[in-house]
Amino acid sequence: MDKFNSIGNQYKAIVIGGSAGSFQVINKILSSLPRDFELPIIMCLHRLRHVRNGFVEALNIKSNIEIKEPLDKESIKKNSIYLAPANYHLGVDIGNTFALSTDDLVNNSRPSIDILLQTASYVYKHKLVGILLSGANRDGASGMQKIAERGGLTVIQDPKDCLIDTMPASALKLTTIDYSLNTDGIIEFLLALDKSIKSVALLKNE
Repeated sequence: MDKFNSIGNQYKAIVIGGSAGSFQVINKILSSLPRDFELPIIMCLHRLRHVRNGFVEALNIKSNIEIKEPLDKESIKKNSIYLAPANYHLGVDIGNTFALSTDDLVNNSRPSIDILLQTASYVYKHKLVGILLSGANRDGASGMQKIAERGGLTVIQDPKDCLIDTMPASALKLTTIDYSLNTDGIIEFLLALDKSIKSVALLKNE
């Protein structure tokens, strides 16, 4: 984890976007995180719009932290993992709450990764970590650009590690990316980030 020693501990939330080819990656990431992982993780994964059940249940099989689909205006809490519901855009509002909408498709998608990343970057600014995984379209690229512009930290799955590299490759072309990592590297990064945040919290309590 030495290469991530300078990550910092100011971050308040993590957003993750993914589409085709990302399901196995997400499963491996979630199964590797400890039950007491500090930061909230908010995920937007492209999914069948009219299939309400089965997706979050499948992710929960491997995850050490319960994954839930948030309600509109629900507060975002630490040590929680959230997944955008089928056929709803998921955004983050001022006041650290969720916003759901059925507005028009963005990049042929609802939920849209761009909407989640852009709204979260507006709320959290430099305290946000954005992660973009394998996918077959450009959704998420402009959201990663907004995160970078507002001082957040950007991570993509290394295009060479992706089943379909269009999504992270599009972000790489559009904006500055802090880390391009394979799946194991993303896990290592998240564990190092969690360790950094917990170390500071421990010092404050001493």
